[in-house]
Amino acid sequence: MSASAPTQTWLIVGATSALARAFADRAAKEGCSLILAARDMDATRVLADELRGRHGVAVSTIFFEAADRASHAALATSLKEAEAPNVLLAFAIMLERQTFEPDPAVAASLLDVNLAASASVLMHLLPVVEARPGARVAIVGSVAGDRGRPRNYVYGASKAGLHAIASGLRARLHKAGVSVTLVKPGPFRSPMTGDRKGLGPLPSPESIAATTWKAAMARRATVYAPWHWRWIMLVVRLLPEPLFKRLDF
Repeated sequence: MSASAPTQTWLIVGATSALARAFADRAAKEGCSLILAARDMDATRVLADELRGRHGVAVSTIFFEAADRASHAALATSLKEAEAPNVLLAFAIMLERQTFEPDPAVAASLLDVNLAASASVLMHLLPVVEARPGARVAIVGSVAGDRGRPRNYVYGASKAGLHAIASGLRARLHKAGVSVTLVKPGPFRSPMTGDRKGLGPLPSPESIAATTWKAAMARRATVYAPWHWRWIMLVVRLLPEPLFKRLDF
């Protein structure tokens, strides 16, 4: 960042996730102030102390719980005083069909967290970022949102909905000079993928965070992480339906 530019502030929603932690470290390294929002406040405060000690930046914490709509409104309040406010939306739960098919309430809960709560947070933050030309919004989607697959189609549906919100919000905020970057990661090393078999070597959350940071700084619309997932998902989207239905992945 330019020495003459105002200090950027990043509100990181879902701050204790692997990707969010790595992104927070990158932003702090660049001299940004941070507002860390998560439900586990003990872990969030520990992370805040680590970032202050490592990078000497201002870091505050705020409670956030996807199911607690009152906490969504508080996020907007926390960002109003920031001179150059930016947002990373990085919370989600991922469940596969053996978990949600036997219990429809679990499927509904997944959609509520990943899609409904994300929409709520973004609507609360909309007036704040819209009033600050130059603000950046980065939203973590998933390659799973590109086409519903048998393994995790409810999770994919939640991300597909989030992708549509990101697209509409990008157009909505364009005239205000606010960018909206959608990042679509493939599987990477995190608690979400820790027990999944057959994935092979996975990229680190730090590498996904680096892609997210660069894309947000460049105000890119959509980026896959790593880049090769763009071509993998192009093939997946183009598979004829009769063939696609025979696959179980």
